[in-house]
Amino acid sequence: MKRFLLLLVFLSLEATAAAPAADQINLDIGTPPVVVVKHSLAQRASRLVRFYDAGIMGLGNDGMIKLRDASRLNLPQRQIAEKLIDNENPDRNSLIYALAEAHGGQSWEPVARTAQIKRWQSQWHSGWWIQDAQGNWSIKP
Repeated sequence: MKRFLLLLVFLSLEATAAAPAADQINLDIGTPPVVVVKHSLAQRASRLVRFYDAGIMGLGNDGMIKLRDASRLNLPQRQIAEKLIDNENPDRNSLIYALAEAHGGQSWEPVARTAQIKRWQSQWHSGWWIQDAQGNWSIKP
């Protein structure tokens, strides 16, 4: 009977454990899935910079890269831009999922997402376009 009660106490502690906090997540953790995704993102970064510099792409408030102003692109350039976004955003989501798994599972996903979005926003260069919480675009000072 004692073992049964101890098991119940243990299970209730697990269920009532506090949600992870943003300051508890290590965005620099080096698990193999995180390293692989970060490498993929780094390989693509130099091709994205020219679109950021031109104001064609920006950082969305959800941490994803968005086509902000395609009016100055011809069809082949637009296709390149869209292909880059189509490759970049799934990798961004994969990074968030890998960070969550490295910290204990998908219950960490909201915390990992919030922390990583804040990091991307802080790393965003001055002069590049960024979207605020209401969806309005502005140039990062």
